[in-house]
Amino acid sequence: MNYLVRYRKEILIFAGLVVLYFLFRLPNLTSQPIFADEAIYIRWAQVMRAEPTLRFLPLSDGKTPLFMWAMIPFLKFFHDPLFAGRLLSVASGFFTLLGVFFLAKKVFNIRTAFWASLLYAVTPYSVFFDRMALVDSMLAAFTVWVVFFAVWLLGSLRLDLAMILGYLLGGAILTKTPGLLNLFFLPLTIIGFKSRGGRHTLVKLVILWGAAIIIALIMYNFLRLGPNFHMLSSRNTDYVFSPMELIGRPLDPFIPHFNDIADWFPKLLTWPVLLCIAMGAIYILYGLWQQSFRGVSLLGGIILFWALIPLLLNMAFLRTFTARYLLSSIPLFLIIAGFGVTKLLPRLAYIKRFPVVLMLVVLLPLPIYFNYLLITAPEKAPLPREERKGYFEDWTAGYGFSDIAKFLIEKRKTEKVVLGTEGFFGTLPDGIQIYLDKANIQIVGSTATISAEIRNAAEKNLTFFLGNKLNMADKIRGIVLIKEYPKLKPLDNSPQDSSVLYQVLP
Repeated sequence: MNYLVRYRKEILIFAGLVVLYFLFRLPNLTSQPIFADEAIYIRWAQVMRAEPTLRFLPLSDGKTPLFMWAMIPFLKFFHDPLFAGRLLSVASGFFTLLGVFFLAKKVFNIRTAFWASLLYAVTPYSVFFDRMALVDSMLAAFTVWVVFFAVWLLGSLRLDLAMILGYLLGGAILTKTPGLLNLFFLPLTIIGFKSRGGRHTLVKLVILWGAAIIIALIMYNFLRLGPNFHMLSSRNTDYVFSPMELIGRPLDPFIPHFNDIADWFPKLLTWPVLLCIAMGAIYILYGLWQQSFRGVSLLGGIILFWALIPLLLNMAFLRTFTARYLLSSIPLFLIIAGFGVTKLLPRLAYIKRFPVVLMLVVLLPLPIYFNYLLITAPEKAPLPREERKGYFEDWTAGYGFSDIAKFLIEKRKTEKVVLGTEGFFGTLPDGIQIYLDKANIQIVGSTATISAEIRNAAEKNLTFFLGNKLNMADKIRGIVLIKEYPKLKPLDNSPQDSSVLYQVLP
C-alpha cells in the first residue's frame, strides 16, 4: 500500500496509457478486410489445432510456427477466427508497450518512459499493424524485451538474466527468421559495458552472452522435429538478395527502398514524431561524440543502433519491402523520440508557460485523427500508397468473407454445397476456409478461370465460385452473380475490383 500511495501519480498515468492503447486497438477490430498473410496464418493455426501431427505446418512455406502456436488458444475462446488472430497481435503489442516503458525507464528516466509509451500507444505505425493478425507485432515485442534484458545484463552479470535473454532471443527466432538478427546485434551492447573488475568481468559477460545464444539456438533447433526444417533456409532467396547478386549495383535495392521509407514514415509515424526521433538521436550521438553523460549516451546508443542497423540492412538486401518488415525497429525509435521530447520540453518552457500541453498539442492531433479513421472508416485513412493498395485494393484484400460464409452455411443446411475459389493459397481459399472450418463444404481451388472440375460439380451439387471481379470479367459464361463486395477505388483511377460470389449453373 505504501508503494501504491507513493507512486500513485505514476501508476495513474501509466494506467491511462494502457487504456489509450486498447482504445485504439480493440474497437471494430475486424472492420478492415482480411489480408493474404492473415488468412494463411489463421488457417494454419486452425489446422494445427485440429491435427497435432501438423504442429510444424508453417515450415512447409519456410515460416516459423510460434505465432500460430500462440493463436491456438485464442481460436478456442473466440468464435470469429479473424478476431482471434488479430486479438493475438493486440496482446503482442501490449507486451511491446510494457517493454517500451521499462526499457526507456531503465536507460533514460521515467519521464522518457511515459512519453515513449504515449507515442507507442498512439502512433499510427504501431496501431495499424497491432490490429492485424501478422507475426510482426509479436517479433517487435520480443525484440524490445531482448534489448531490455541485454541492457540489464550489462549492469548485473547474472545467469538468470542471461537465461531469460536466451529464451527471448529464441522466441524472436521462432516467431520470424529475421529474429536471428538479434543474436548478431547482442555483442553491440558492449559499447555500454562498464568494467568493474578488469578483464574478468568482460570474460564473464561474454560467457553469459554465450549461454543466452546457446539457449536461443537450442530453441531454434527444436524446429528440426518438423519435416520441412530445410525450407527455412531455402526460402530465404525468395526474400533476400545475396551479396553476390548486388555486385556492381549495391545501391539498386537501397535507393528504391529509401523512397518507400520516405513515403511510409511521414504518414505512419507523422512528422512531429519524426522530428522528435531526430532530436533524440542527435542528443545521443552528440553525447557519444563528446563522451558526456556516458551512461545515458552509451545505453541510448545501443537502442539507436539496434533500431537503425536492421533498418539499413533491410533497405540494402530485401527483395520485397513493406512497412511491416520494419515494425520491430519502430518501438526502439519511439523510445528515442520520447528522449527527444524530454530534451525539447525545457526549451519550450522559455516560450510557453505550459510546455507539456504545447507538446501534446503538437504530437497528438495527427495520430489521433489517423487512428480515428482506422477504427471508424479504414478506407479513408491516409495510408501510404503501397499499403493502401495491398491491404484494401488488390487481390490480397478479401472483402465480405464472413457474410459469404454465413450464406454458404445456410445453404448447406438443405443441400450439399461445393465452393470453387480463385487461387490455391493465400487470400483465397484460406480467407474463406477459416470461416468454413467445420461447415462440411467442399472447397476446390482453381486459377482465375472456373475449372472443369468445378463446372462438373455443378451438375450434381449447389456450386459457387468466389473470386475477384476484374479477373472474372471474361469468364462469366454459365454463372450468376450472387454477392459483390467492392474494394477500395484505386487512387490512380485504375479499374476498381470487388470480391464476388457467383453461382455456377449446371
